[in-house]
Order: sequence, then structure tokens, then C-alpha cells
Amino acid sequence: MANAFNPKWDAEQDRPPFTWKRARLGRQAGSQKLGASLYELAPGGSSFPLHIHHANEELLIVVSGTPTLRTLDTERELEAGELVACPTGKAGAHRLDNRTDEPVQVLVVSTMIAPELAEYPDSGKIWTKSSPPGGKAGPDDVGLIARFEDQVDYFDGEAED
Repeated sequence: MANAFNPKWDAEQDRPPFTWKRARLGRQAGSQKLGASLYELAPGGSSFPLHIHHANEELLIVVSGTPTLRTLDTERELEAGELVACPTGKAGAHRLDNRTDEPVQVLVVSTMIAPELAEYPDSGKIWTKSSPPGGKAGPDDVGLIARFEDQVDYFDGEAED
């Protein structure tokens, strides 16, 4: 049974500064169309690179600690209990950093729409995938991470009749 106060951690990321552990509480509870993941960011850790979802909306709920929210325009410290809506598109760009000496916990609730397209403004990358965010990819699912400068013409490589 899923429990937000005693989570079963099911994933870890340790590629500094992106250092966290995650409990996919929605999946653990049996949710199919709504994601809910509890993240714990170690001191000095960050969630993910600054990113923009073009298909999925997220809601960040600060469970404990004081993470710093970075958007395209600003940074601000969040407090325990604070909620932040991350709509699709540039208005929802987000990254969380833990600049404190204590762990931070944030519950991320997300729609699970596929396909998804995520944009990474700091590195000029895009990630497109046919499976929902955090979802299990099936044998027919595809995904691609590329930089905008890698684009080719629509007809590039197509056979001429």
C-alpha cells in the first residue's frame, strides 16, 4: 500500500547536481491516468534540468523543507505546504534546487498524457516520447532526445518518385 509519510522509494538519481530519490506513489496506489511521485532532494541536490512540458501539467506540493523554484524568469524559495501549478508551455517551466542543509520533499502530481514533448531551455534540447512521463515504455514506444540544431528538412531522406 502506498504511504506518503512512509514511502517505498523505487528510484534514485545520482548525477550531481541531479541527486534525488523517488517514490511513485500514484503507481503504487494503482493510479493509471494520474501520476503522483514523492521526491526527496538531498542537500545541494536538484530535481531535473529546467524543463517545459508541452503535453502534461504538473502540480508541485512542498511536503517538507524549503526548495528553490527556478522558472524561465525568476527564482524563489518555497515553503512547506506551498503549491505551485506548472501548466503546459513556457509558463510552466520549472526546476527545483535544494540549497539548504536538510533534505527537501516535494510531491509532484501530473497528468499522464502521451505522447509528451519536453523542452530544456538551458541546453537547447528536446525530448519526445510516445509513453507518458514516468510511464513504463512498451516494446512499440519510441523516444528521442536531440538538440534543435540537429533538425533536418521534412523531406530529408525521403525517396523521390
